[in-house]
Parts: sequence; structure tokens; C-alpha cells
Amino acid sequence: MDKTLAKGLSVLEFLVNSDAPCSVSDVARAFSLVPSNAHRTLKTLLELGYIQQVADSRYEPSLYLFELGSRVVGARDIRQVAHQAMSALASDTLETIHLVVRDRDHVIYLDKVDSPQPVAAYSRIGGRAPAQCVASGKVLLAMAMPANDGQILSWLQHEVPTLEAHTTASHTTYEALRDDLCKVRELGYAMNSGEWRADVSGLGAPVFDSRGVAVGALGISLPSVRATPERLPELIEPLCVAAATTSELLGYRAGIRRSGTHY
Repeated sequence: MDKTLAKGLSVLEFLVNSDAPCSVSDVARAFSLVPSNAHRTLKTLLELGYIQQVADSRYEPSLYLFELGSRVVGARDIRQVAHQAMSALASDTLETIHLVVRDRDHVIYLDKVDSPQPVAAYSRIGGRAPAQCVASGKVLLAMAMPANDGQILSWLQHEVPTLEAHTTASHTTYEALRDDLCKVRELGYAMNSGEWRADVSGLGAPVFDSRGVAVGALGISLPSVRATPERLPELIEPLCVAAATTSELLGYRAGIRRSGTHY
């Protein structure tokens, strides 16, 4: 490993994570360096454009980092990033795997990997489903809800203008939907037991981007006859691992999650 490069990157990361601009002494103290060594590292980062000097001879990251990060994120299509994890999940579970995004009160299917089993859940890429009735949609609603519980009902009424009963299991009151979504937000994943199609059940887990916003969700769909109390719990962990892997590839790091609507 190139120790000089590693030191420079460590100093850059230190500046990024600092709450305020740092002095040469701050950097020297943080890395047990002599001041001249710390100054040389900072000067190199400054000349390369990664940091900028502000008042009182202190240093902070430059917007060049934002420019580079934006290029990386922009180059990563969520479908391309997610597909490998989806394929592995389909191979492990032998069920149909979906990638969806939310369009207010619906989800749109961006990608899927079909189950090899003769009886499987059907969907089509580009198709839509009511967000409050499918697991992937419910988890996206839950992650976008206001942090203040007192605002959830009015938010839901705005985001999901109508609650149509597609099956006898569909939510028909905002209070019931709110209670379900609050549990989903707490668990970090959602379940659907025949709420969109009576013979189809599923699970959904969110995919976060580098801002901590849920920009999509991975879902497992299976015939309700296979969605037994023994089978469904076995699918939760592999689904959540696949969603977490996809989130990490999009730049997500634990601890930065935030509520917020994404269209």
C-alpha cells in the first residue's frame, strides 16, 4: 500500500467529516504528524483542488469533491447496480424479484428476475401497482413519511388520494394504513398478504442512495400458497441483505438515512 497516498486520503476524509475548517495543528494532532508534514499534505491537496484555504489559514473540502461525487452517482443507474443482487436473490429464493420506484401513489416496475418455478407471481417491467397494496410500495411510503407522527395522516391523504379495495385484505382507512406503515418503518421491511392480488404475497426492502433517501425498493413476490408462516420469515434476511448491498453500491452509508419524498 502506498502510505503517502493513504495518508493524503485519510487527511481528506478527516476534513470532510469535520464540522468546521481545520488548521495545520488540527491535522497534525489528529494523525500524530509533525506540523511540517501535515502542512505538506494539505498543500498537496490544495494544489490538486480537493481542498480550499479559508480565513485564519484553515482548510476545508472544495466543491470539486461534490463534482466528482455527482459524476459517480450519475453514472450508476439503479437498474444496473441492483441487477446482480437481484439475480443472486432469485437464485437463492427461487422466487420472482422486483426493483421498483415510487411515483406518488403507485410503484413502477423497473426490473425483474422471474422465478424458475412453474407457478410464480407475474408482473411486467414498466407496469404499475398501487403503492399502499404491495410490499415494495409500502416500504417506500414508510421511509418517506414525515418523522412527526402527528403529520402522517395528512401526508398519506395527500400522497395516496384514494384507498381502493382491490381485495378483501386491502387497507380501506388511512388509520389502518398509517399503523401498518409505522410498523414497516420500525422493522425496515414490509409484507403484503394478498392486498393487491389475492393470490400473490410479497416482501419489500428499501434501497437508499448516498443522501440517505429511499430511491427504490427490492421486492420478492410469490404465490400466496407458498407464503406460509414458515416460508416468509426465511426470505426476510436475504432480501434485506440484497437491498443493503445495492444501497452501498449507490453510496449509502449507515447513519445518514432521512425521511423525504422521492418521485
